[in-house]
Amino acid sequence: MRRSRILGVGSYLPERVVTNHDLEQWMDTTDEWIQQRSGIRERHFAAADQATSDLGLIAARRALEAADLAPESIDFIVFATSTSDYLVPGSGCFLQHKLGIGPVGALDVRAQCSGFLYALSVADLYVRAGEYDRVLVVGAEVQSAGLDLSDAGRDTAVLFADGAGAVVLGVSDDPERGLLGHRLHADGRFADALAIPAPGTVNRPFIGPEHLEQRRHRLQMDGRLVFKNAVETMPAAVREVADHCGVLVSDLALVIPHQANTRIIDALAGALHLPTERVVNNIAYTGNTTAATIPIALDQVVRDGRLKTGDLLALVAFGSGFTWAASLIRW
Repeated sequence: MRRSRILGVGSYLPERVVTNHDLEQWMDTTDEWIQQRSGIRERHFAAADQATSDLGLIAARRALEAADLAPESIDFIVFATSTSDYLVPGSGCFLQHKLGIGPVGALDVRAQCSGFLYALSVADLYVRAGEYDRVLVVGAEVQSAGLDLSDAGRDTAVLFADGAGAVVLGVSDDPERGLLGHRLHADGRFADALAIPAPGTVNRPFIGPEHLEQRRHRLQMDGRLVFKNAVETMPAAVREVADHCGVLVSDLALVIPHQANTRIIDALAGALHLPTERVVNNIAYTGNTTAATIPIALDQVVRDGRLKTGDLLALVAFGSGFTWAASLIRW
C-alpha cells in the first residue's frame, strides 16, 4: 500500500482582530479573567460577508500555492467544520465551486474540534488505497456568527474565533515519509456536555421561539467536564498512535494539539514529559477556531521552519461528541 504525505499547507485568519479589551465593552468580563481561564489575548472574527467556505477558499489556495499545484489537480475535497455555510448542503460543495474545478467529490466532516484529524484520516485512506492522488483537506470555522456577545454568552463567547487551514495530501515519493497512522475515538455519553441542540430533529418543531428563549441555538458547554476529559484523553491518544506506529513519544520533534485552552496544552506537555517548546501553543492570538486550530498551527510551524525533513510530528485533538483523535506524521 502506498503512503500519503502533505504536499502543501496554508492558512487564513480574518483581518478583524478582537481583543479581550474589546470584549470588556460588550460583556461583564476582563482581560485578566480571560487570560487566566484560557490563555487567549485576542482572536479573529470574519467580516459580515465572509462565510466558512470563503475562509476555507483562501487557506486552500495558499496550500495549493505551497504545493505548487493548480486547483484542477485536486481529485477530492474533505471539509471539516462545525459552522457550515448552510445547514444543508455542506461547505465542501461551496468550496469546490469557488475553486472553479470540475465536479470532484466533496465530503463534509462534522467532528467539531477533532474534525480536521478525522478528515485527514479519511483523505489519507483514499490516497493509500489508490482511489485519489491528491486530496484537499480543509478545516474552517466562522464561530463568531453564532456567538452571543453579551453577559449571557460570555462563558463561550470569549473562547471561540474564526479561521481556516488546509493541506494538500498526495502520494509520497519516499516510503519512509508521510502519514504513519491515526487513532480516532468518540464517546457519545457526553454529547450534551458540548452541544448546540437547536435546530435539530430532536426538536419539534425543528427550531421555534421556545428554543431561542431557552438559548438552545447557542453553544452549551460544561467547561469542567470538557477540561477533565481533554486532559485525560489527549495524552492517551498521543501515546496510542505512537505505539500503533512503533515509535516513542520522546522521539517526537513537535506535538500540535487542538488549541482550546493553554491549561490543557500545558497539561498535555506535562503528561507526555515533553518540554513546552515541543508542544505548539498559538491560542493567545488565534482563540479556539475549532476544526481549524491544528492546520493553522501546522502552517505556522512550517513557515517558521520548525519542522525538518524526517521529524516526527503528532497532531492531537479533543472536542464535542465527545470525540478525540491523534495522527502521526514523518515529515
